Amino acid sequence: MTTTMANSSRLGLLAASALVFAALSAQAPARAADEADADALKGQAVTVLKATKACFPAIVDVSGFLIPRDEISVRPDRPGAKVTEVLVEPGETVTQGQPLARLAADGAAATVLAPVAGLVSSSTAVIGAPASPKGEALFSIISRNEFDLVGQAPTSNLPQLAVNQPATVKIVGSPDEIEGRVRRVSATVEPNSQLANVFVGISSTKRLLANASGRAMIKTGESCGISVPLTAVLYSSAGTVVQVVRRQTIETKRVEVGLMNGGNIEIREGLQDGDVIVARAGALLREGDTVRPVVATAEPAAE
Repeated sequence: MTTTMANSSRLGLLAASALVFAALSAQAPARAADEADADALKGQAVTVLKATKACFPAIVDVSGFLIPRDEISVRPDRPGAKVTEVLVEPGETVTQGQPLARLAADGAAATVLAPVAGLVSSSTAVIGAPASPKGEALFSIISRNEFDLVGQAPTSNLPQLAVNQPATVKIVGSPDEIEGRVRRVSATVEPNSQLANVFVGISSTKRLLANASGRAMIKTGESCGISVPLTAVLYSSAGTVVQVVRRQTIETKRVEVGLMNGGNIEIREGLQDGDVIVARAGALLREGDTVRPVVATAEPAAE
């Protein structure tokens, strides 16, 4: 009887131990998950994004003034004529053969026609005024409404410039950008300024004014590499760096930067496509800091 009771007690203890072990084993994954969650909550929250591949245009920026490429002076064929009617005003666009004015000469009527299509840049035609083949031009027409933006570029940019390169032109006072192309690059430079003239040809259906100032952004090529926001680059005494996040830890990477475009900058060395970077680098983040990455859903915002 005593032996039987002892055996029963031992069996009970073994069963209880097994239950405790099973309970502890079940709790271990939960504790590990809780510890992992706690680790994830450690560190400063930082906005991150992935470095991506992109191509950057190489741009030479020149400023200058508009000059007509070809301006035609319009005079009557017959001498001794007088203006009887003015049909167009300066600033109007005309087609080839369009009537500009009507004249009376020796009792006969005559009509002055536009020899080319283009923009009427100026006019001296007044009703009753004399008109002569050798006198002052009745009208001046900018042929086909074509202009050159004549800008100046430093000698360091001249090797990059070539005829027919595309350009985007912005004229002061006009809300629209105009597409143009390099038409000519001067073969000489001004000795005092060391600047050379660059002629960018443009044409527009809208009215352009001679001598208006403008700016041409000439695309001379492109370079493809890794793209990051300008805000992700930190300039310090140690050099140019980008802060990368690996396993929730800050790593500082020295980089070589290249071209810039639209708020982004080319990284030529130091990063790889897909690297997770701090969207807005800051001196408060240091090598080895633990952080909480928050993936950017829009443009990087200040931390």
